[in-house]
Amino acid sequence: MHGVATSYNPSPDRTVAASATAVTLALAALGVDAETPGAVRDALAARERELAGRLLPPTVVGWGTGTPPALDALPEGTRLLVRTEQGETRVSAAGLPPGVHRVRATAPDGRTGEAHLIVAPPRLPAPPARSYGLLVQLYSLLSRRSWGMGDLADLGELAAWAGRALGAGFVQINPLHAAVPGTPTDPSPYRPSSRRFPDPVHLRIEDVPEFAYVPVGAGAGKAAEGGARPGDPMADLLRRAAELREAVLDRGALIDRDAVWATKKAALEAVVDGVPLGPGRHAAYCDFLAEQGQALEDHATWCALAEVHGPDWHGWPAGLRDPRSPETARARRELMARVDFHSRLAWLTDTQLRAAQHAAREAGMPLGIVHDLAVGVHPGGSDAWAQQDTLAAGMSVGAPPDAFNARGQDWGLPPWRPDRLAACGYAPFRALLRALFRYAGALRIDHVMGLFRLWWVPLGQPPTEGTYVRYDAEAMLAVLVLEASRAGAVVIGEDLGTVEPGVREALRARGVYGTSVLWFERAWEGDRRPLPPETWRADCLATVTTHDLPPTASRLTGEHVELRDGLGLLTRPLSEERAEAAADTAEWLDLLTELGLLHGPGGPGAGGAVTTEEEARVQAVHRYLLRTPARMIGVWLPDGVGDRRPQNLPGTWDEYPNWRLPIADARGRPMTLEDLTASPRLHALLDVVRTRTGRPAGGAVEP
Repeated sequence: MHGVATSYNPSPDRTVAASATAVTLALAALGVDAETPGAVRDALAARERELAGRLLPPTVVGWGTGTPPALDALPEGTRLLVRTEQGETRVSAAGLPPGVHRVRATAPDGRTGEAHLIVAPPRLPAPPARSYGLLVQLYSLLSRRSWGMGDLADLGELAAWAGRALGAGFVQINPLHAAVPGTPTDPSPYRPSSRRFPDPVHLRIEDVPEFAYVPVGAGAGKAAEGGARPGDPMADLLRRAAELREAVLDRGALIDRDAVWATKKAALEAVVDGVPLGPGRHAAYCDFLAEQGQALEDHATWCALAEVHGPDWHGWPAGLRDPRSPETARARRELMARVDFHSRLAWLTDTQLRAAQHAAREAGMPLGIVHDLAVGVHPGGSDAWAQQDTLAAGMSVGAPPDAFNARGQDWGLPPWRPDRLAACGYAPFRALLRALFRYAGALRIDHVMGLFRLWWVPLGQPPTEGTYVRYDAEAMLAVLVLEASRAGAVVIGEDLGTVEPGVREALRARGVYGTSVLWFERAWEGDRRPLPPETWRADCLATVTTHDLPPTASRLTGEHVELRDGLGLLTRPLSEERAEAAADTAEWLDLLTELGLLHGPGGPGAGGAVTTEEEARVQAVHRYLLRTPARMIGVWLPDGVGDRRPQNLPGTWDEYPNWRLPIADARGRPMTLEDLTASPRLHALLDVVRTRTGRPAGGAVEP
């Protein structure tokens, strides 16, 4: 009755009862008392009365121009009054334009009901043509101008180069959501403070127009935060930035996000404090503030309060834990300068994000930048503070036990309450998508199955003691299709792992692409052999590997097994793991040879370089992708230069430097953006891919 599952299926032939504790606590998080048999009877009776008596559900969905089914099912003679998003008043729900409207129904017996009415196009259009693109974690892409980690100017440069010189259609990056501040900051881009607002750590400081006018001596008192030496503070910060960059590129240091942010923050404070905005820039900033409204004010207030009280709002003074309290309003006034500072950073970051997308489109990319939407937010962060009314207290999102992880997973992310989302017409989800589509040509949705259901784990319980809670997938998909269609953007769902029946079909029906990774495309229900390339689905982004998997060279050589063994992550003897990895590689190499895709070493590569055996094999698996009908082909950028190290090794925390590695060559030497674009090995791989994916290099499209 409330969408809380009492059992689940870890495999098609097996049903497992959900933990009674998890079911009870999940219901409690939805405001339902199920602690005793009497409470269960009362709650069930109350829910049945509510459903029987209501005329309309809180949110109604319509696809296209027809009347939504929920309105067609109303008693005969029911009168409708529709107030459209565009400001019209109608007495019929037929032929409504796309948007989120309000409908009021009055039945002949006098009952009334009101609902949000989401009208979306039936499906998203497909990408304009088959294309290939680069996949990269932005922080790992350092140029000789970045401040210790890749930034938005580096992204724009990569996109402009890949589009103009190599005919690439897109660049897919990691989530750029705002992180939770602190020392050390959680480096994972998938556990952010806010998904709605991006992180200013990605700013290219020199590209902020006011930076050029910072007076000498500005920033004094802030420079020490970046570890600067005495002297002109801004010059000291620039030297510190160079030291951070050189430490990573030339001395083998890990990317230090905290040090980068301390340096950039000091520089930005000097810019904001020392240089007023010109009239035109000030007007643009005011427009941004008005457009973002309460959400930006909340985010900037949280950032200002976190500087005073720490990054977890649960530990703040009681009055400040409520974003709408008088105490919070008073603190906002007292910290107005810092609230404005963080608002300004959000504007500057938004501006540079849109500039990167503009550069990609100007370079001829049909899609441009593919951004990534994390599945949730940090429980102590900005969104969790501002959206307490729509989040399930005491719950965390994760995954049930399965064949790949017998202990299940707990990601530490509070889930949205489906009932509260429906009651407000999915306003937080709509606002989130609209914000991201401002600067995205396409959006990858991490764990897209979360639009249908999420595994809720009660806090303090192991992941095995969780249960699924269902969302109104029809409404979630309608919001997604509506906002993506308004932006003219493509949507890619990360649908790897456990996917319940019907999910991929529902996504496909609405034009949402899936994700296909070469190593996982096997006949799991049959002989477990690799799927023939012609049997792959067309509506997907097809890749060889991802940020959570070993780079291709590492997998083909078996080095990924040695890495996991060295970290104590193997669950079987090393000899068994080695043998299985070797058999897997041999099977793939035999298939690639059989299909004529493995051309062997020694042939000429880009720039006249000789292709090694390893390069030939990496090229061959990408030729395999090109044999599939997939309309989007993704090339993991580190694969182009032989990088061995995964950016993230699931199951590790301090044991491995997740999210802190620069792109490196086959010997582990960091490579700059400039090195990458000149790499014969990368050019040879991309030459293989671009000859089979349509648009030639240099073919511009209208931005």
